[in-house]
Amino acid sequence: MNDQMTSLRKRGKMNNGFDPASAAALDDRTRDFVERRARLLGPAYRLFYSNPVEFTRAEGVFLYDAEGRDYLDAYNNVVSVGHCHPKINAAISDQMGRLCTHTRYIQDGILDFAERLLDTFEDDIGHVMFTCTGSEANDLALRMAKYHTGNEGIIVTSEAYHGNSELTSGFSPSMGENTPLGTWVRRVPAPDTYRTDAEDLGAWMVDHVERQINDLQRRGQGVAAFVADSLFTSDGVFDPPPGVLAQIVERVRAAGGLFVADEVQCGFARIGSHMWGYQRHGVVPDIVSMGKPMGNGYPVAGIAVRPEVAAAFGNDMRYFNTFGGNTVAMAAAQATFDVIEEEGLQANCARVGALLEEGLQALAAGDERIGDVRGAGLYYGVEMIRDPESRAPDGARALALVNELRARRVLISATGFHGNVLKIRPQLVFRPEHVARFLEELNGAMKAVA
Repeated sequence: MNDQMTSLRKRGKMNNGFDPASAAALDDRTRDFVERRARLLGPAYRLFYSNPVEFTRAEGVFLYDAEGRDYLDAYNNVVSVGHCHPKINAAISDQMGRLCTHTRYIQDGILDFAERLLDTFEDDIGHVMFTCTGSEANDLALRMAKYHTGNEGIIVTSEAYHGNSELTSGFSPSMGENTPLGTWVRRVPAPDTYRTDAEDLGAWMVDHVERQINDLQRRGQGVAAFVADSLFTSDGVFDPPPGVLAQIVERVRAAGGLFVADEVQCGFARIGSHMWGYQRHGVVPDIVSMGKPMGNGYPVAGIAVRPEVAAAFGNDMRYFNTFGGNTVAMAAAQATFDVIEEEGLQANCARVGALLEEGLQALAAGDERIGDVRGAGLYYGVEMIRDPESRAPDGARALALVNELRARRVLISATGFHGNVLKIRPQLVFRPEHVARFLEELNGAMKAVA
């Protein structure tokens, strides 16, 4: 199975993607749907799970299939404050019923939300620019970084994901080996806290970054930015000590580059201790990119940026996004922030996340197939290994567990280069009873996949 996973990776498949070659094993209805989907949408779209699942409605942390069975959603980061939240739905509906237009007319909604959003950042960050998706946000961030620095080079971690536009897919190695990386892209290893001693990790990472900076400078490209999300989620969910990221950023800035903090996955209160993932690390980014969770499913994203970085780009370039920051998007974003604050979801992430970690650690203590549990708040990775001595990754077992959990009506995925890390990313409204159900089903799945 590991040879098959390697082959799928080379073809650009997901770690948890349905293989169309197995369609004959599906029930008639699902097979017809899969075949119709392939005929109409083409081969680029991917389905989750070896047995794809159809959902007809959702509420809170649950999705419901056509038979009305509930599935515990421990994966979905888009509707981060819960599926179909009534307050956000009402805000979107109300604004859509009154006005939906772009940012070239005077409107207070975008200014009110910009003020509110900037209050969550440090004083050094002074502007917000809105887009529709995280890909657009990272695309804009890198355009701005290149223009500000006059350099071309981008440094990312080895299995990073930052978007699917031509520019962002060009520095997203996790898209698969058939997706070309830009000649101006350099990769460094993720801060693997499982296989590298914490006391050596900072110097080890800086050494790798230093080598890539030197190579970019030697080729006349220089370094425009180091781009990372602070939980290194696509690399396998790593939670390095705070000083590690600060050391990297210091070296990048000394070489004339910027730090772009990609907060699409670990921002918006998810880590529990702070609103933004990078804030645990004692460093202030030059640009912060945001995406999926900002509108709880409505397409709204953007960047927050230091004024001096935005100045020349904003004065010299013409930037406009027809839908970015439109009136309905701002209503969705405001309502999502209301929910985070009114329902105390940052504190909930810390409290419920601690229960989740405690349960995962207890499970790991009794099963040597689990090599490591790591993460923060309501974002955890569970690394599956073949044996404790070699710590060799076991992607086949992780994939089997993901599909076994799907059969038990619990949704997660897998991540990392080998696809051997269970990616557990519940909505911020997870409660203790949801954690209990999740841990019970994961324990059952571990026994079933023996």
